[in-house]
Amino acid sequence: MEVVYEDNHIIIVNKQSGEIVQGDKTGDRPLSDIVKDYIKAKYHKPGEVFLGVVHRLDRPVSGLVVFARTSKALTRLNKMFAAGEIHKTYWAITKNTPQNAEGTLEHWLVRNESQNKSYAYDTEKPNAKKAILKYRVIGRSDNYNLLEVNLMTGRHHQIRCQLAAMGCPIKGDLKYGARRSNPDGSISLMARRIEFIHPVSKEPIVIEAPLPDDPLWQALCPL
Repeated sequence: MEVVYEDNHIIIVNKQSGEIVQGDKTGDRPLSDIVKDYIKAKYHKPGEVFLGVVHRLDRPVSGLVVFARTSKALTRLNKMFAAGEIHKTYWAITKNTPQNAEGTLEHWLVRNESQNKSYAYDTEKPNAKKAILKYRVIGRSDNYNLLEVNLMTGRHHQIRCQLAAMGCPIKGDLKYGARRSNPDGSISLMARRIEFIHPVSKEPIVIEAPLPDDPLWQALCPL
C-alpha cells in the first residue's frame, strides 16, 4: 500500500489496479481494511479503527483515493464531494485519436445493473442520467493518445463509457470496446491528481499520483 498523504483527519492512498476500495460480493480484502490495519499498527490504536470511505474507484482503475480518519472529516468531505468542491483529474490512454484535441462530452447514461455496464445515448432515455466531462489530449505516440479528463458529473463508469462513445475506448477496457486486455488485467485509466481545501485545517491540498510502472505511461507523459 502506498500512502501519499496523511494527517490526523485524512489519508490519501495510491490505489493499485485490481484492488477494491470497499468490500463487495467477491469477498476479497478491500483497501479500506488494509488502510485500517496500517493506521492501527502505525499509531498503536486499540480497538476498532475509524475510517470513512469518501469515494471509490473501479477495480481495474489506479490512482488516488481519499479516506477520512475522523467523523468530522467524513461529514465535511461528503458535503464537499456533493458540492463539487473536490477536483479530481484523470489520465486515460486510448487507442484512437479524438476528432478534436480537446472538448466537452455530453451524454445520457443508462446503467445496466446485471451487466455492471453503462450505455451512452445522445438523447434522454428512461432512467438515464446526464453525464458531462471535459477532455484534452496531452500526449501522443504512434499508436496511443494520453487524455486528461475532468468530470463535471459523477456517473457509473462515466469516463470509460463516454470515451468509448466518442470512439476512443480506454486501452485494456474490454467491457467498453478495447480489442485486447492489458497483461495485468488493468485498464489504462488513473486518478492522477486531486485538489481540495482541507476540511479541517482549510489549507489547500494538491496531490499527484505517481505514474503506473509501465513504459507506455512514461513515454506518453508530457514533460
